[in-house]
Amino acid sequence: MRVIFAGTPETAVPVLESLQRAGHEIVGVITRADAPQGRKKTLTPSAVAQYAETAGLEIYKTNRLDAEATAWAATKQPDVGVVVAYGGLLKTELLETPKHGWVNLHFSKLPNWRGAAPVQRALMAGETELYISVFRLVMALDAGAILTSDSLTVKPGTTAGEALEKLAQLGTKTVSDALALLAADPAAGTPQQGEASYAHKLTRADGKLDPALPAAEILAHWAGVTPEPGAYLEIAGAPLKLHEIEPLPGENGEEGNGSEGLTPGTITQTKQGVIWQTVNGALLLKTVQPAGKPRMAAADWLRGRGGQVTL
Repeated sequence: MRVIFAGTPETAVPVLESLQRAGHEIVGVITRADAPQGRKKTLTPSAVAQYAETAGLEIYKTNRLDAEATAWAATKQPDVGVVVAYGGLLKTELLETPKHGWVNLHFSKLPNWRGAAPVQRALMAGETELYISVFRLVMALDAGAILTSDSLTVKPGTTAGEALEKLAQLGTKTVSDALALLAADPAAGTPQQGEASYAHKLTRADGKLDPALPAAEILAHWAGVTPEPGAYLEIAGAPLKLHEIEPLPGENGEEGNGSEGLTPGTITQTKQGVIWQTVNGALLLKTVQPAGKPRMAAADWLRGRGGQVTL
């Protein structure tokens, strides 16, 4: 099929690559404009743009899918459009441009977790069964008929970054199967069933961890906001970013047990490492980042604070 592709981050690259390998003709790639990155704010092409350039694909960079973008897409005469995390809404004129419309790879079991951050919100809610759905794009948010779907089980503490990478790889087959369905039956698709829930975009405030919660809930929240926007504790009025944490293994092999009678609400250096004792279990802090400083081993940070911190 003649495919026009729209995507931006690294999670979209495996699908684009797999479509090209499968023999589909990628007639054009739409991605967001180069964005400033790093401390020097260097303008950097998106991961999709970088792959497309290497693969010799024609690229259209824009942050607005307006009439000009629609006209460009129309010149490509696509059979179908595929969207994976482009980062913007498609208007009616662009939706109607491909012969068979557009399909979207969404990282949830629709209608659950419609919106911008489905994997992150699912992990924050403590879910370990994650899903992907390929659905037909319509004007309503993530509301179109479903073509194909799949699922993946992850262990507690799997970060959003890790989960998205795995789901993106899983999605290569799911998208391919969806295009095969459309080729055989242009009207294919099953309407979504059930009540919708929403996965609103994360903000920096979502990264703040609550020390009053049980260890399992803290771990789930940390996983959902890692690596972006980043999880942090507020200590003495300043944020401490937590890059790497994990459940503390107990003597019986279970995770989330307490450590050596430590007081809940403290972070302490022990022979097991830097331990955050919560109300019902313990977490091992491995790598942290104080405000205004580079990331460092948790032991080095705690040493500078006398070996123990009370939250």
